[in-house]
Amino acid sequence: MEPPNLYPVKLYVYDLSKGLARRLSPIMLGKQLEGIWHTSIVVHKDEFYFGSGGISSCPPGGTLLGPPDSVVDVGSTEVTEELFQEYLSSLGESLFRREAYNVFENNCNTFTNEVAQFLTGRKIPSYITDLPSEILSTPFGQALRPFLDPVQIQPPGGSPLGRPNGQS
Repeated sequence: MEPPNLYPVKLYVYDLSKGLARRLSPIMLGKQLEGIWHTSIVVHKDEFYFGSGGISSCPPGGTLLGPPDSVVDVGSTEVTEELFQEYLSSLGESLFRREAYNVFENNCNTFTNEVAQFLTGRKIPSYITDLPSEILSTPFGQALRPFLDPVQIQPPGGSPLGRPNGQS
């Protein structure tokens, strides 16, 4: 029996604050945050992420966020590109519809955690998934919540699912 093909799975991590969270969080929140994390999954030669525009893809590092601040090796998967596209399509019609986006509860990191588990059986690092609850556990975070709940984040430069890399 032939061994299955293995495809590498990477987590791209971007700090949306560009270092400001590290400097200002002790003053504003009373606790140290290293960043405000946006994440995406890179597999089958593309980068996949979720935002207020739904699930999108681009060449790795192809959004206007530029290159990631760090890359985490999540592992490898036997999931073929075709099966992965079907999976993403079903996610885009259920858990990760564009109108389901919420900056605290159903965001890019929720998406990448779900996809990482599907592909590799592994979760993304907890310092990323725990960030919303860390912010909301502070008085300032609670005060900001009404202003942040309606925030819609969609890194520019990708293509909505179903039209990868700008193709119709």
